[in-house]
Amino acid sequence: MGNAKIRKIVTTVEETHIEIGQEIDPPTRRAVSVAVIENPLAGRYEPDLEALMEIGAELGGLLGENCVAALGITPGKAESYGKAAMVGENGELEHAAAILHPRLGKPLRAAVEKGAALVASNKKMGAMGAPLDVPLGHKDAAYVRSHFDGMEVRINDAPRANEILVAVAVTDSGRPLPRVGGLTHEDAIGEDGLK
Repeated sequence: MGNAKIRKIVTTVEETHIEIGQEIDPPTRRAVSVAVIENPLAGRYEPDLEALMEIGAELGGLLGENCVAALGITPGKAESYGKAAMVGENGELEHAAAILHPRLGKPLRAAVEKGAALVASNKKMGAMGAPLDVPLGHKDAAYVRSHFDGMEVRINDAPRANEILVAVAVTDSGRPLPRVGGLTHEDAIGEDGLK
């Protein structure tokens, strides 16, 4: 690959067929792809976070494409997305921020076609097996409430002390039984990232 030293990638698809006794047809589907990478800045303060920003650019496209492929859809059929990172004990939250914010978004948007809305994000520190919540929001219109969601991931042997767990989630639908009103996916215009 490029600058990212990837120990493993885990990609999972979740399909919901029944929710509180109600059949979901078609099932709602969401995918998450997680890279476990070496943290090149672990254990020391480094004012220049460029190395992590470059890794973020690499992983945005890779993980987004993995999700789209796992869902078996074309990029234009993706409806929501999100990103998250968890640093091991020898890292710092700013390492997660450097991966997630400056450059990961552009290649992720390319992987899901368009992506006018902000990519919801989460960052935390954690030990091996700790849960990481990947927030989700509609990729083109932030006001689509049916797509406010999240997906939990955990990997039993990650992140190790000198690692970072980087996750991207993509869906082809909103929550299984949305009924809190607001803008719908079908009515979203998707030009300003809000509506």
